[in-house]
Parts: sequence; C-alpha cells; structure tokens
Amino acid sequence: MHKLQKYIISNLSILFISIFSALFTIASVIFLIKLATFTAVIQLSIWEMTKLYIFVLPEILFYTLPITFFIAATLSIFRLSNDNEIIVLFSLGIHPKFLLRILFKPALFLSILLLVNYLIIVPKARVLSQGFISYKKSEAKFNLSASEFGHKFGKWLLYIGESSNDGTYGNVFLFNKNNKEEILIGAKKAEVINEGGLLRLKLQNGEGYSYSNESFSQINFETMYINDTLKAKSKKFTSPLKYWQSKKRKASRTRMIITNTLISIFPLISLFLVAAIGIVHVRHQKAKIYLYLFLSIVLYYGATLGLQSLLVFYTIPIVAITWLIVTYMIYKKTILARF
Repeated sequence: MHKLQKYIISNLSILFISIFSALFTIASVIFLIKLATFTAVIQLSIWEMTKLYIFVLPEILFYTLPITFFIAATLSIFRLSNDNEIIVLFSLGIHPKFLLRILFKPALFLSILLLVNYLIIVPKARVLSQGFISYKKSEAKFNLSASEFGHKFGKWLLYIGESSNDGTYGNVFLFNKNNKEEILIGAKKAEVINEGGLLRLKLQNGEGYSYSNESFSQINFETMYINDTLKAKSKKFTSPLKYWQSKKRKASRTRMIITNTLISIFPLISLFLVAAIGIVHVRHQKAKIYLYLFLSIVLYYGATLGLQSLLVFYTIPIVAITWLIVTYMIYKKTILARF
C-alpha cells in the first residue's frame, strides 16, 4: 500500500508541476501586460517592476493552485484508468475510497495553505503594492522642465528658470490666487524633497509678496517649505484582522472573503468529483474528461460569484454543502455502483 500511495503521489506531482507551470506563466504574462499600463503614468526600473511582481505573487499563486490541483488530481487518476491499472487495483480488492484517502492529505494541506495566503499574506501584499504605486505616482506628478509654463505644485502655479544635474532648480517663481488675495513667491534656488510620498518644495534665498484690495506685504526669507502638496495616499498595514474589519470598501472585501474562502476549499470538497471524472472504463466509456473538468470549474466558480449578491455570507455554507452532496451523489452513482 505504501508503494502504491507513493506511485500515485508521484504521478500527481509530475502532472501538478507541468500544469502549474503553464497556468502560472499565463497569469504572470497577464500581470506583466497590466504592469505595462503603469509605465504610461510612472517610471519603473527593473527592480521596481520586480518588486511589484513580488507583491502580486501571492494572488497569482492563490488563483492558480486550486485549479491546478483539481486538474492534476483528476488526470492522475485518469492515467491509471487509461493504463488499465485502476481495474487491477479494484480487482485486488482495493476500494475507491483508498484513492480518496491518498488525495485527501495534499488537498487538505493545499486548502489550509490557501486560507493562510488570502487571510494573512494577500492583505499585506496589497497594502504594500498600493502604497508603492501611490508613492511612484506622487513622484510622477512633479516632473519639471526648465523654461516651461503650466507646471503645478498642488494649488501653486510654478515656473522654473533653470534646472541642474543635481536635481535642484534655479530662479523659481510660485503664484497662488484665491478670492481674497494673490501670493507671489520668488526664490533663487529650489529643491524637491520626497518624504514617504509627501512632496515638499524647499525654497532658498527668496522673496514673497502678498497683496489684496486692503493690503500689500513683503517678506524676505533664507529658507521656506511649501508643505502638504501632492500627498500620496499612503496606507499602513496594521494586522490582517483590522484589514478585513475595515469599513473602507466593505462591500468589495465582503465579496473577497466569500470568493476566496470557497476557492480555498475547492480542492478539498471536490475529491468525490475528481474520482467520478477520473475513474473510467476505457473499453466501454468514451471519457470526455476535459469537457467535464471545464464544466466543473465553470459551475463551481459561477455559483461562487453568482450567488453572492443574493445570499451574501450564506453563500459559503450553501455552495460548499451543495457541492459536496451533488458530487458525492455523482461519485456514488458512477463509481461505487460499479466498483
């Protein structure tokens, strides 16, 4: 029995790796295409693109691993059937539930891993990714060129007389107008400081003028900071529990919890269906295995997404229990009735 278990797990592992490689590559390419859209707004180095890829890696793994296991487990049993090895096993008195027991441990391990991934790792990665993109966008908003009009720094209109290779600017003028007064600031030198996504304009050796219908004032300064402009929407990650309990985007996170929970347990509650599809008699049955795999995935994911608006959190137990009952009835009718 130990050798048989090792043989089945070995076949499962080979198929799992080959299918996972294909799905993972496709998902990665899709993300890289999406990443290319960011480069139209922000400049990204190779390391920064790699960093963003690492942030999204937990989600890529989350959505590819369940489907990979379901397909690989079914095809590994189908391979035994196709080679007539499954008939030999049943002839020796081995019950179909023995195959389910072998697949139960990796399915349980994978489901636990997926739950940990989406509950703990994905929130952290999402916050880091959103913070990083917001930080890069805040940098992109302040892309200055000398001797050009039309620059803005928050509510200020900005003109740069000259720029240096060290990142500083010379002969800088800022203008701000509101209903009560107009402000004009001129400085011989300016420098942009980015502190955690908050851009500050440091002005040196300049003059400021404020005038309205009632008054006119002037100041001379050696150093002045224009603060709180173009502030990036920085997000801090505290804990997974606070992330899921946050009231911001509550509806979206509710859908995430429902969908991701059902996706996480998909490998575990689909074992009966794996056996029902994979165990066939090749001489008397024309196994439409790929059609059954496709329909199974579409039905499960369709029920997961389609019932959320109606049942909300009740979607999780209703879909899971219904799926277990239906797949067991199929397994009982197609497998237990014959073997």
